[in-house]
Amino acid sequence: MSQVPKPQVPCNITEETHCGTHTELSQLFSDDDKIIVSSKGFQSPSHKQHAAYGIQEAAEYYRKLFQETLVTLREKLEATKSLLAEERERMAMIQEEEQRFKKMIETQYKMQFQLLTEEKELPFLRLPAYKVDLNLNEPNQDQLMKCGTELMLKSREMLQRLSHLGRENMRKLKASEAWLCEHLCSLQKIITDLEKDCGECAAALLQNAKYYLKRSKSILLQSLEPAQITDLSSCQIIRTSSVLQRFQRHITLDPDTAHPTVVLSEDLRRMGFGETPKTGPSTPRRLDFGASVLGAESFSSGRHYWEVAVGQATQWQVGICDCPERKDSIPKASGDKVLLMGSMMGADCTLWVFPPLRKVFLREQMYKVGVFLDYECGQVSFYNVTEQSLIYSFSDLTFRGAVKPIFSLCIPNGDMSSDSLTVCLPQTQP
Repeated sequence: MSQVPKPQVPCNITEETHCGTHTELSQLFSDDDKIIVSSKGFQSPSHKQHAAYGIQEAAEYYRKLFQETLVTLREKLEATKSLLAEERERMAMIQEEEQRFKKMIETQYKMQFQLLTEEKELPFLRLPAYKVDLNLNEPNQDQLMKCGTELMLKSREMLQRLSHLGRENMRKLKASEAWLCEHLCSLQKIITDLEKDCGECAAALLQNAKYYLKRSKSILLQSLEPAQITDLSSCQIIRTSSVLQRFQRHITLDPDTAHPTVVLSEDLRRMGFGETPKTGPSTPRRLDFGASVLGAESFSSGRHYWEVAVGQATQWQVGICDCPERKDSIPKASGDKVLLMGSMMGADCTLWVFPPLRKVFLREQMYKVGVFLDYECGQVSFYNVTEQSLIYSFSDLTFRGAVKPIFSLCIPNGDMSSDSLTVCLPQTQP
């Protein structure tokens, strides 16, 4: 920042400009009031205690100060343009996101209804085109009303909440867009004015100094913040159906696929880290990315469910891996996977799903994850078993071949990690 010039004694100038208060030729600049004052004016009570500077010297100082301010203003102008573009991008994406979660909610309740229907052995209720707004007023539908009314009401309630959050998010984003557009105009105006003022003569520049400094400071003090919107994944489906237990499988871990850093328990249900990586010959099916291992079981049809205790693991992944048909083939890091990923930072856990990578809402701490696969429907769903709620669901997936469970931990840096994942035993046999 330019240094403030030292106060000067009155000096002669050639510019024909006069003090606004006094009629004498103006010769000095009052830095306190940011105005040009005549030498006689500095003797008045209103200016007597003020620092006086030569006009040319003061103009040079403020010209440099304005140039430095312009650099900051231009930086903020670019930051404002960037944030405005991001807010408009979020506005474009939010409707797609709402439709995605709407489909997820409808698909999940449809699945729950179908599973309950099958469990109660009501074949006449296996509707091929189930919709949320089922007509429950037809005669002889007592059993359908009993198992379907609650699901329908919960679905409607969730969809209404989703719609409300979508409208609120759009309102906040539009308000943010309007403010950013106004802020952008203010920045462009002050930049144009300052650039013009820097080319003015000393007297003209100093006459506007107070106004431009105050205006620039006010604009620069306004912070740029994106609109705080609500994550639509907070519309969680709670009290997930207990009929999922009917599809729970006994999953074990495949030692031939375990990454060299991974050690498995004797019962092949728990994975953790060994003190030293494996040094023996590598098997052709061993995973070469992350601290990962595949399940020994593979699925090429039907519905399947398993649960994984994640405990206090700092970074983990669970999901499915779409494996090639050849038994000796093994997926690479870029292979087809559907994953739920958790990351612990202190007491806080952040969840992500893939693909594509998206952050999802977590209401409370989670210690056990449920994974549901419906091969024919191309559906993979993740559940918070601790809270009995849906985390996220993928639908309309296309599998290339057999699907295997996959489990991963983050390879530790430095000290050996005590993180582990455990595949839970089925609570009931299918």
